[in-house]
Amino acid sequence: MKKETIKITGMTCAACAARIDRTVGKIDGVLNASVNFATEKLSVEYDEEKVFRLKINEAIIKSGYGILEERAKNEVTIPIGGMTCAACSARVEKAIGKIDGVSKASVNFATEKATVSYDSKKVKISTIKQAIEKAGYKALDIERKDAIDQDKLRKEKEIKTLWRKFIVSAVFCVPLLYLAMGAMISWLPFPIPSFLKPMQYPLNYAMVQILLVLPIIIAGNKFYTVGFKAIIQRSPNMDSLIAMGTSAAILYSLYSVYQIIIGNFSAVEGLYFETAGVIITLILLGKSLEAVSKGKTSEAIKKLMGLAPKTAIVIRDGIEFETPIDEVEIDDVILVKPGGKIPVDGVVIEGNTAIDESMLTGESMPIDKKADDEVYAASINKNGMIQFRATKIGGDTALAQIIKLVEDAQGSKAPIAQLADIVSGYFVPIVFAIAVVAFLGWFISGQSLVFSMTIFISVLVIACPCALGLATPTAIMVATGKGAEYGILIKGGEALETTHKINTIVLDKTGTITEGKPEVTDIITVTGVEKIWLLQIAASAEKGSEHPLGEAIVKGAEKQNLEMLKIDKFETMPGFGIAVEINGSSLLLGNQKMMDQNSISLAALEEESDRLASDGKTPMYIAMDGKLSGIIAVADVVKPSSAAAIKKLHEMGIEVAMITGDNQKTAEAIAKQVGIDRVLAEVLPKDKANEVKKLQAEGKKVAMVGDGINDAPALVQADIGIAIGSGTDVAMESADIVLMKSDLMDVPTAIQLSKSTIRNIKQNLTWAFGYNVAGIPIAAGILYLFGGPLLNPMFAAAAMSLSSVSVLTNALRLKGFKPYK
Repeated sequence: MKKETIKITGMTCAACAARIDRTVGKIDGVLNASVNFATEKLSVEYDEEKVFRLKINEAIIKSGYGILEERAKNEVTIPIGGMTCAACSARVEKAIGKIDGVSKASVNFATEKATVSYDSKKVKISTIKQAIEKAGYKALDIERKDAIDQDKLRKEKEIKTLWRKFIVSAVFCVPLLYLAMGAMISWLPFPIPSFLKPMQYPLNYAMVQILLVLPIIIAGNKFYTVGFKAIIQRSPNMDSLIAMGTSAAILYSLYSVYQIIIGNFSAVEGLYFETAGVIITLILLGKSLEAVSKGKTSEAIKKLMGLAPKTAIVIRDGIEFETPIDEVEIDDVILVKPGGKIPVDGVVIEGNTAIDESMLTGESMPIDKKADDEVYAASINKNGMIQFRATKIGGDTALAQIIKLVEDAQGSKAPIAQLADIVSGYFVPIVFAIAVVAFLGWFISGQSLVFSMTIFISVLVIACPCALGLATPTAIMVATGKGAEYGILIKGGEALETTHKINTIVLDKTGTITEGKPEVTDIITVTGVEKIWLLQIAASAEKGSEHPLGEAIVKGAEKQNLEMLKIDKFETMPGFGIAVEINGSSLLLGNQKMMDQNSISLAALEEESDRLASDGKTPMYIAMDGKLSGIIAVADVVKPSSAAAIKKLHEMGIEVAMITGDNQKTAEAIAKQVGIDRVLAEVLPKDKANEVKKLQAEGKKVAMVGDGINDAPALVQADIGIAIGSGTDVAMESADIVLMKSDLMDVPTAIQLSKSTIRNIKQNLTWAFGYNVAGIPIAAGILYLFGGPLLNPMFAAAAMSLSSVSVLTNALRLKGFKPYK
């Protein structure tokens, strides 16, 4: 099974997206096809054994749309030294062209530069340079254009083209409208020249209108080429509506011109060139504003993409040199000076510094880094000089994973959009039917052909499937981008929608409510056992453990410089503790359940154990050869933001539960500190998912918040899984939302973002449906039927243009969303 995202070109409205959905979905072997009109992307899941990607591409192209191949392709310009003639440039071009992964190579002898398009997943710039050097020439410092800039340029070009077409259209539309209406308005400051007066010179009047409307039709030619093609293919779209409406006005006007030529001067009243001109101009204005607004919805992803530096200082064989980011290899040693950006992910091998990771995590305070600490691409080195070893490059870096996650989320659909998607698929044919029925109805009832045609044009032009298609995806794009800005990564539209319904949140204790860095607080022994010996033997046993409580005991022993003893046998028992053999003795170290399971009496220290638990400390029991030796108590500090975050969740009407493996008393002590409503204590890691299931059985919508290590089953079971403090592991499959910081306040922020987004989507859908439900009957003449006014097609076009722009503008309001502090 393969899942791919395909960039589609040529879509003009939601009906186009619905058509591609249907066409691709019908292919045998395609399991799921979903087109997002706002991002212009098709997400398709298919069985490679039944269907090839080529067949999917062919189906899209056959439907009348284009495909923009999104490879990991970049373009680089390499200055070349040593070329003496055109034969040299041809030789270099041939040498570069042979490299696997190079799609295009062009060497200009006059400028002494090679322009190379290449796939960065297949070939490195260093390989291209080596090919040039091998051919006998010198590869100099490069000038590089990356794929992000290319996409930006493509979008900018599209917007400029639309604005240019609108301006051309407007320049000719204003005099056309003035000429058409001027004769009816006596108070206009610039009277119409006498040789253009309709009653005296009707043919002059008509011919000038034709000359003025022609450039407008040429500017809006895409409406006709795309619209009529869609009709021929029996899949009409918004362009078809515009093409049919304006064509009706133009054809009737041309017929009127013919009548004038043969001497019927009264036909001058049947000229509607200005109607077609104004409709095309207004819709071009709407499309231009729509393109600008759509560009703004994806600003967050562009910001993320722009964070990565273009070059890195690499140290090889003791020599420092600057190299493009694409040429950095795993295990390269990279030097970063104060104020410089970290180019790729890696591990510090030399130096100390503080690094600002706010652009990745939203954490404002710089984080101290020393040898063996991890650093991440795009973070900023504040004050020290460091050297680090590259561990992740290209698409594997934390930044690249974040970008991928946000892109996937922006391309996804929310269940709330399903109705709009269904309506979009049938919308245009229904509008055509309404327009024809309205035209015939009025004509048969005795109205004139001109009146009936006005109704026909108004109905076609006022209908707006774009507003329906943009209502949901634009809000999701802005919301997921805004979330990423604050370190909240939402994995898709469905997660974003479900989050606003959450009424119960289950918080894992360790690492979520608490810091996850426990420390030894108390050592209590039975008679005859020394505290230092107990700590030494416990630390020796826990040396091989990765559990946070075990690590705390090891650190406690290291602080006292205790020597670790040799262990003969080690066994982990998840949810209970560990069993080891040491110096020929059997040692058990774990919780009360472990001791009970092994029939070890705790009566000697029961009172002390209860006291520790009531103080919020976790007692760890140590037994040697079946007898209790003592207790080592470990406590974890509650995060400063935990109580405030839980209070905020309560204000939102959400019940908060805490789940932990700690005993009931310890858990209740922690719960009391932060205001937890419900305590789920002594829960084994494997049973956490069952506890979530029990809450769901009570009819609750449950979100599980954990560190994503032993909480994965519970995160999957919950309606929404939220992984906290996992900013560098954003590809976690188990969570629906990833919080980059370890700040619990981001949980209410994520819920509030979801609520704001769903409210915004509902507003958009209400407007989009309401506009069409009210607008189409008005255009069909329902007000006129009851003595009201008749809608002019020009006003219908203005309303249609503004409807999609208003939806986009409303979605952009989400950019003002602020997180809870």
